[in-house]
Amino acid sequence: MPKLFVIATPIGNLDDISVRALETLKRVDFILCEDTRRTQKLLNCYDIKTKTVSYHQHSKIRKIEYILELLESNDLALVCDAGTPGISDPGNKLIEKIIESGKNIEIIPVPGPSALTAIASVAGFPMDRFLFLGFIPHKRKRTKFFEKILNSEYPVIIYESCYRILKTLNQLKELNPDFEVVVGRELTKKFETIYRGRIDKVLKEIEKDKVKGEFVIVVYDWKK
Repeated sequence: MPKLFVIATPIGNLDDISVRALETLKRVDFILCEDTRRTQKLLNCYDIKTKTVSYHQHSKIRKIEYILELLESNDLALVCDAGTPGISDPGNKLIEKIIESGKNIEIIPVPGPSALTAIASVAGFPMDRFLFLGFIPHKRKRTKFFEKILNSEYPVIIYESCYRILKTLNQLKELNPDFEVVVGRELTKKFETIYRGRIDKVLKEIEKDKVKGEFVIVVYDWKK
């Protein structure tokens, strides 16, 4: 039976990849990746020669059909640029199409790094239950998105880019100045920084620093 391995890769520090992930990437016939150039850096680091195939959010239905053809006689690995595929990337779309096809393909997770679980593990809030909302919409549905955060009885985890982090934190402050937040920047990388405290305090600290890299935010209303 052909297999699709859904493999988590490092979100920054390349040492975070698992032995199982490396062995699988070497063994499969092709690796599906968001950005072949970015994945190639990881493969070069561990001397992995497996061929790569581009698959990303802009891939057309023809590419999915091509992948389904590959899966008829090959084992494939699916990776994203960083972290666990299927979380805020098009991985789940591909898996959905594979399941809908009715083909006898085994889908196997190879777990590992994720910014979501990394920040949750050090948040210091009650994290036995939380709401993950992924990336914030740029324009449409942004108001409804923030309403979900405001109304949540659990801590909320969101992703944000360096281009909108200050705008997002200011909007959260306007919603509720008593929000407690934990903001992770460049997790597992050389300049990893974790900010904690009331949102006005964290906002001032980030404004003073160089706003670069990817951010993951935990928002908690301690009064609820």
